[in-house]
Amino acid sequence: MMWKDAPSHICRGGDLRGLAFCCPPVKNCPIYDALRILKMTPEEFVKIKEEFGKKTKLGEGKGTCFGSLVWCCKISKPCPFRDNALMRIGMSKEEYMKLKEKLAQEILRKSKFFKETVEFLEKKGFKKEDVERLLLETGDLRKTVVKLKSCT
Repeated sequence: MMWKDAPSHICRGGDLRGLAFCCPPVKNCPIYDALRILKMTPEEFVKIKEEFGKKTKLGEGKGTCFGSLVWCCKISKPCPFRDNALMRIGMSKEEYMKLKEKLAQEILRKSKFFKETVEFLEKKGFKKEDVERLLLETGDLRKTVVKLKSCT
């Protein structure tokens, strides 16, 4: 099963989960705004993605732009380098997207924004599990709060 509600890329207006599809922060682009929201440095972001790559097949990807599938874009965006790397290592598009979803969750969970938001909304009376689940599902604070309020 593919990641059914995968966000657009950050540079195309996607929510914070779209960081899973970003290149390393090497040029001026919207990634810096997303990292500011997460209260995460570019170095922390790079480290999270590289460590995730070491634990999964996303760390492979010889011949891609940055030498690892952790930096590659969403499967709906045509890319012969990514697709050749996937074929070479025997990874399906479905597996790729599921790993990207897990990567997005890893990035969010390791951010100060995530921890502070969960703590704040828990103090407001919302269940920690619900806040965490909705933040990871939506990648968006406003959508999370709207969904939390509609459940009460």
